[in-house]
Amino acid sequence: MKRILTIAGSDSGGGAGIQADLKVITVFGGFGMSAVTAVTAQNTVGVHGVHAVPPEFIARQIDVVMTDIGADAAKTGMLATPEIVTVVADAVSRHHIEPLVVDPVMVAKSGDVLLAQEAQQALKTVLLPLASAVTPNLPEAEVLCGFAVRDQESMRAAAREIHQMGPTHVIVKGGHLDGRAVDILFDGGEFTTYDGPRLVQNNTHGTGCSFSAALATLLGQGVEIKAAVDQAKQYITRAIEAGLPIGKGHGPTDPYSHIRHLLAS
Repeated sequence: MKRILTIAGSDSGGGAGIQADLKVITVFGGFGMSAVTAVTAQNTVGVHGVHAVPPEFIARQIDVVMTDIGADAAKTGMLATPEIVTVVADAVSRHHIEPLVVDPVMVAKSGDVLLAQEAQQALKTVLLPLASAVTPNLPEAEVLCGFAVRDQESMRAAAREIHQMGPTHVIVKGGHLDGRAVDILFDGGEFTTYDGPRLVQNNTHGTGCSFSAALATLLGQGVEIKAAVDQAKQYITRAIEAGLPIGKGHGPTDPYSHIRHLLAS
């Protein structure tokens, strides 16, 4: 069983963040571990409060896990402040944690900001160079590259720009496109396109967290990047399709849909 570390915020509603990551890691057969970067008071309607964990304590969480258990892969999610981004990058570098999937979490499904503007530059300069893969959606890609990303052509341009920041692979996710949900993988040399259906579904809370957790787990299990992206996309498509009508806002995707798929196959 591969050891997968998630470095992210806690979602008290259970649909995103650490809680979603650990569910996804488990259904993919990994052993999930966590370093909590922030505690949120959150439900399907919105984020009602954020308490950032002191950076030195985030580093301590990572240090004690790595010096005892170790990790076969890791992912990052909500990092909130430039100090947290920097301390996480330092810990990843010191412990030679790879593969590392960076989900550049910036805004919650409800529209609440989860990454301070001053932290965006730290993300670009100190964390992305350590990433095996970075997984921005279209709004996140726009922030990272500095221009509008609205179609497949601009997605490719954004992927090239973000790749210059240092990650080995860039996956620009097209969930916000009109029409088909197309994701694009760029390895610095060639593009691979992953086409998926457009699902009309309100219960999509935690999609980015879940996709990146699936990708990190698959990479940690030794799956090659192109196949890992394909499997992670198939997973999140099923999870969105089976989205759970929980709460009064955006309900969560269904991580158990993966188990039902395995049992049926």
